[in-house]
Amino acid sequence: MKISIFGLGYVGCVSVGCLSKMGHDVIGVDINEEKVSMINNGNATIIEKDIEKLINNGWQKKRISATTDAIGAVRNSDISFICVGTPSNKNGELNLNFVYEVANQISYGLREKNENHIIAVRSTVNPGTCEKIKKIIDENIGENYSNYSVASNPEFLREGSAVYDYFNPPLTIIGVDEEFARQKLINLYKDLPGEIYTPNIREAEIMKYINNSFHALKISFANEIGNICKEMDINGIEVMKLLTEDKKLNISPYYLKPGFAYGGSCLPKDLMGLQTLAKSKNLEIPLLDSISKTNQIQKERLISLIESLKPKNIGIVGIAFKDGTDDLRNSPILYIIDDLIKKSYDIRVFDENVVISKLTGGNKLLFEENYPYISQKMANSIDDLIEFAEIIIVNHMSPILKNNFPKLKHKIVIDLIGINENLPVVKKYYGVNW
Repeated sequence: MKISIFGLGYVGCVSVGCLSKMGHDVIGVDINEEKVSMINNGNATIIEKDIEKLINNGWQKKRISATTDAIGAVRNSDISFICVGTPSNKNGELNLNFVYEVANQISYGLREKNENHIIAVRSTVNPGTCEKIKKIIDENIGENYSNYSVASNPEFLREGSAVYDYFNPPLTIIGVDEEFARQKLINLYKDLPGEIYTPNIREAEIMKYINNSFHALKISFANEIGNICKEMDINGIEVMKLLTEDKKLNISPYYLKPGFAYGGSCLPKDLMGLQTLAKSKNLEIPLLDSISKTNQIQKERLISLIESLKPKNIGIVGIAFKDGTDDLRNSPILYIIDDLIKKSYDIRVFDENVVISKLTGGNKLLFEENYPYISQKMANSIDDLIEFAEIIIVNHMSPILKNNFPKLKHKIVIDLIGINENLPVVKKYYGVNW
């Protein structure tokens, strides 16, 4: 393919070298004449392992050139990658001026083309940026021109290993609407390892934020754990090694699904225990301290949503802290029920595993001391609950509920666990949607 790369900084230079290695003809585009001259003399514009050799080899094979002529670069390429910088403003927002200026330049080049052209954004951008790019192009060349597509194709290159990362991605993300662009970009990356995913454009645009925030979270978490371990004469490095050896829960998709708050006997207790250990050593652990605060905010969000819907009758399926148990300890839904009852909402609850008369031990004591009035709110059956409620909050999945999905047709469902997406309901709220 013939490819133009807008921006010859870190991401752009690596892209030029790696794409030429993959057999493509690549034109680098930059307003900085010094960078253009370096590429045109077979030299990399950055210091990075293996990139100098890639640029020089591609240049010698006449696969690499560079120019300040944006219009000519678009005219002579099939795909234009936007790789310009998006630095932070003082208020923390990204400065996208360079991205939008490149969009302007590309639009002028599109005026001179009849063939389909793809604009793929590699720069870190806000969700909605591709829409703004489309708007800029349409304003410049007219909305009737349809021979182009804008895609989000975020990069996840680490400085120091960027060339290796380019050729060995854990996955490739292509957010695009038009099928011709989807297939062409898939074909571009098909020989690289890792799955290719094609989410919608906004999902693709936000992934660079999410990835790097998660990496920052992991580093800070490891540092806080390391500080606690050091004060207790424990090898923090070995502790974190053991943590990452668990690939079923610790390093896995488990617990990484947006939804409701956590609860139960273990997570709240053990988090509090670790916080207490740290405080006994006079350590500041703002990250660990924030976890329970975030969990409480998630409960309050649910209450706010319920109140905004102004329901008369509310049904709640599942009151144990998770499905498949009768354990009520630290069950977050009990906090919701307690709050709603105090606010005089009419509520019915159903949990096939929680039979009040059969509760024993600490479970029974917890219920009697803290939630005795909930026993008066228990529905006799799922049918009774569905008939009673105009809003149903699903905290558990069960065969009984699944068999009654058709009866939910005229209900509003607040889904805390990710049940059938095709529920025949009036409106459904799930995960971040609530």
